[in-house]
Amino acid sequence: MKNFRFFMLGICSVIVLGSFSFKSKVTTIYLIGDSTVADYSLEENYQNKRFPQVGWGQVFQPFFQKDSLKLVKNILGSAKEVKIDDRAKGGRSTRTFFQEGRWSSVYNSLQKGDVVMMQFGHNDASVEKTERYVNIEGYKEFLRLFINQTKEKGATPIVLTPVARNYPWKDGKLSNIHGDYPQAAIDVAKELNVKYIDLNVLSMNFFSSKGQEYVTNNYFMNFGAGKYPAFPEGQKDNTHFQTEGGIEVARLVFNAMKNL
Repeated sequence: MKNFRFFMLGICSVIVLGSFSFKSKVTTIYLIGDSTVADYSLEENYQNKRFPQVGWGQVFQPFFQKDSLKLVKNILGSAKEVKIDDRAKGGRSTRTFFQEGRWSSVYNSLQKGDVVMMQFGHNDASVEKTERYVNIEGYKEFLRLFINQTKEKGATPIVLTPVARNYPWKDGKLSNIHGDYPQAAIDVAKELNVKYIDLNVLSMNFFSSKGQEYVTNNYFMNFGAGKYPAFPEGQKDNTHFQTEGGIEVARLVFNAMKNL
């Protein structure tokens, strides 16, 4: 009888440990950044207040189906399940994301094997908005902080340059509007020997291939009055994405991850 109890105790231990082992296989990809990355569906009454605006992070999860994980095993290893945890927030620069405790919340949640993808620059470069602005050296220093503390936790940092805005167009091609910030992000990634995605160039090239008219009307938040409850007067916004645009940018990011 005593041996039977020990046997049953052993079986229960295996089951419990097995369940913990299963849970530990979930790899979290944290997204930190600004409005172009954010998940607006987390906001109350999204359909009536924000739709169709999306950040690319909002539509990133569907790319990480079980049969597609092998395509990014260079980053995720043998992960069997991936969860996207989008912590990006509109209007944030590297500095304000840190100052508001948003980075601290991510850092405290990080587990070994997780991934942190960081895309800032839109708001860092806003010289006229002093509450957001961060000069190039400050921008680089905050990226260094995010990268180094990600590494401390045994997680993988991936730096992204800021996604393109829908201007300026010249001779049928979209040009860089972000000044020196994309190159600064790349320089930090190279300095610290971490992976990076030049989303600025990837998105400029992709949007250029689709043409200004198509991109303006289908990818960015440009439409007439009466189409969506959240925007009864219509919208003219060449920074933020409609659903189709967000999906295409998310696809660019996922495809770039395959080659890191």
